[in-house]
Amino acid sequence: MCGISQKPDTNDYILVQDVFIWTSGNEKIDDFIQEIQFKTNNPDIVFEWIPYNQFNEIKETGKNDLMTAYSAIWKDGPLYVKNEQRDHSRDSNKEVALKCLHNNSQNPFGSLINEVKKHMLKKSRHKIFEIYGISQNPVTNDYILVQNNFINLINWLSGNEKIDDFIQEMQFKIKTESDIIFKWVPYNQFCEIKKIGKGGFATIYSAMWRNSNMKVALKYLDDSQILTNELLNEIKAYSTKAVHYYNGILKVYGISQDPDTSNYIIVLQYAEGGNFSDWLNTNENFSDFIWENRLQTLHHIANGLKEIHENQMAHRDFHTGNILVNTPFIEKCVNRTYISDMGLCGKVGENNQNNIYGVMPYVAPEVLRGKPYTQKADIYSFGMIMYFTATGRQPFDNRAHDHLLALDICDGLRPEINEPEAPKSYIELMKECWDPNPENRPDINKFIESLCNISMSEIKEAEKYRNTHLSSLNSDRQIITHPQAVYTSRLLNSFTENLPKYFNNSECLGCVITINPNYDSHIVDD
Repeated sequence: MCGISQKPDTNDYILVQDVFIWTSGNEKIDDFIQEIQFKTNNPDIVFEWIPYNQFNEIKETGKNDLMTAYSAIWKDGPLYVKNEQRDHSRDSNKEVALKCLHNNSQNPFGSLINEVKKHMLKKSRHKIFEIYGISQNPVTNDYILVQNNFINLINWLSGNEKIDDFIQEMQFKIKTESDIIFKWVPYNQFCEIKKIGKGGFATIYSAMWRNSNMKVALKYLDDSQILTNELLNEIKAYSTKAVHYYNGILKVYGISQDPDTSNYIIVLQYAEGGNFSDWLNTNENFSDFIWENRLQTLHHIANGLKEIHENQMAHRDFHTGNILVNTPFIEKCVNRTYISDMGLCGKVGENNQNNIYGVMPYVAPEVLRGKPYTQKADIYSFGMIMYFTATGRQPFDNRAHDHLLALDICDGLRPEINEPEAPKSYIELMKECWDPNPENRPDINKFIESLCNISMSEIKEAEKYRNTHLSSLNSDRQIITHPQAVYTSRLLNSFTENLPKYFNNSECLGCVITINPNYDSHIVDD
């Protein structure tokens, strides 16, 4: 509607409307469409009623219990308002997607309105997704949502309303046409499936994705027959940025389901080099891993963590096994790394579980003592990643990862490193990350700044030492790992339940620990 006027001879009031044909014959629908049109901006698409006979070349592209998807050509095409003067034009013979809602609910009009509102609320400000209007199949009387065909609707038909809504939510986050289109992937799309790893709650496989002719990683989630918010939150934490865009976070392509177990599967980017821990110990990579490359690798990892922290999240399970490398060998232009395993990644301040989960040497002492996980706990973990990068050895690989190690970590024990092995500023930064008081650790921006400020003279000295002592450094790495040292994530509660709880930034234990009868007792003095 443009405004209101009045006839001078009769004094009758007149509503002045745009000449948009949108009458459906249903008063409720007409009122709803008019309500949306009143909110039309300049420039914008005019939401309207579209007669079914406007569609040619209608082809079914997918179907489930709730809807059938079609592609079609809209003869007149969508109506665009160009400016404040309400000039308008149509984009004729437009290829569109038709989302036909099955008329199987007690309130089909209510279902239609809810579907439209859901689209309008999440309408892409980047014009990647557009909704044009409503139509109706004259044979079935099913209502139809008409939208642009940027995404073929078959790409997100799983047969499960909650999953389809989630996939649609992920797709609405797309900002450019080159971003990844998150989708439902039928299991029969995968071939050459091979097991490549096992974690605490998931098994990882590699596979070829037939339609995309691309190698992917499949994360089979144990006991995931019921879709949980935790699973959906994990998916959200991965990256859907354009394939060529590097942000240090593993990319996610979609979700699938194992037909035999009904467990859900996350379809992820495949990293040829495997995890950072294994990568450094294969193909002579440690011997060829010069200090300049080490610092650049840490910078890549830090940028990935920065992406997580800027979204007000913490990783909560940050260790070398959850950092992946793009290729098996050291590259001239530095290998790319990707932070993965977002299963515990969550909003800062959330603490909806009492379990302590992770790799013990990488878990901050305050977390071992029951403090909620924070971004500063990720920084502590990064200090341990720095230790591994400098020495090629996992922290505390010479002892059991049990209640005694947990106690010692909380009492200030940290791995040892000789200054010639690493630049002095590097060691200082690493020890800052290990500070028992989280408030004294740098945030991720300060960490990156300090990493970049390590002087070239220090780097050259460390590289000179590395070249001179390469044989002995490699020998140090051959020490047999303690059989009870565990570097895969697991529940740690049985080792931490008797530790005193953390409060008021207390840096020392400062009390008598009552140990379970199967353990030795330890007394820690102030």
